[in-house]
Amino acid sequence: MVTVSLTGASKEDAAAVFDVLRTAFPVDRPDDALRDQAGGHPPVWTAEFEPTDERVPTGPTPLSGSVAATLQGGYVAVDRLREALGGSFTVQERGSASGDQEKEVDLELRTKA
Repeated sequence: MVTVSLTGASKEDAAAVFDVLRTAFPVDRPDDALRDQAGGHPPVWTAEFEPTDERVPTGPTPLSGSVAATLQGGYVAVDRLREALGGSFTVQERGSASGDQEKEVDLELRTKA
């Protein structure tokens, strides 16, 4: 299981990123609708994904700006999600932290040129 948190993203860009991951790793549950958050704080969009050995390839997906993404979970699972994101977006690693069984990777996602 990988927790994906998006910041600096509009609701539409967050939906685009999550749609790419739901396409790459189909799930048996309905899509979770993104809900606007009350208050004046910038939103953090969060979802969980269970990547499998096999994934559906995805193509370039436009974003209106850059999106900061944090992936947190098991080593192999995080790598699979990152690879899936790389099929649709330009992905630049901004930092990472590793533990015994999990890692966290901070990425910047942009529209592929």
